[in-house]
Amino acid sequence: MQPISAVIFDVDGVLLDSPHEAAWRLALAGFAEPERLTAELYQALVAGKPRLDGARAVLAALGVPENRADEYATAKQAVLSAMIEAGQFTVFEDAVAFLLALKRRGLKIAAASSSKNANRMMALIVVPGGGWLVDAFDANLCGHEVAHGKPDPEIFRLAADALAITPACCLVVEDAGVGIAAGRAGGMRTLGIARHGDAALLLAAQAELVVTNLLQVDVIQLREGRLIRCHI
Repeated sequence: MQPISAVIFDVDGVLLDSPHEAAWRLALAGFAEPERLTAELYQALVAGKPRLDGARAVLAALGVPENRADEYATAKQAVLSAMIEAGQFTVFEDAVAFLLALKRRGLKIAAASSSKNANRMMALIVVPGGGWLVDAFDANLCGHEVAHGKPDPEIFRLAADALAITPACCLVVEDAGVGIAAGRAGGMRTLGIARHGDAALLLAAQAELVVTNLLQVDVIQLREGRLIRCHI
């Protein structure tokens, strides 16, 4: 078993409790009844996808003409920007502690999210010991333009290239099934974080390990290539 040399983090739902889901739901007014976008639909259709892909998926599922997807995506971004400006997001403390523990053990760290808002939020988060979360990474691909969104592995492969680490020695940390699928397609190990009772979706996507708190992961064993749970 090869050791794990790098960990690539998605951001929304993994590092940050961001207002994306709420923004998608609020922006749906004028297109369909907002309450029709349930948490389950959001995780299945939107989480981890580029903005326009998510808009198309939601409208198609709710029977709204897909030619309104650009309009919906724009409305969602406006709502999201207002929520970010109002500070309506928080950091997951377990994720930051996990990230810093990995760095202390010499692993390379990358952020790879399709969100163009991820860095904006991470630039406002102070990490223990000082500094900003956005500066904690050895490579940052957030908001990077890619030809294909998840479940295509392009963004994760770009992150591995930026770190100069072979994909087989990279671990992807994701909260969405589409992100787990992208990591697997890129030849990487996968760790699912189920923060919303959605472990079944991550297991269905064949995440190697699924936890509800990243401090449940044995960091020492991870470095050696073994993804196992520890007790916290």
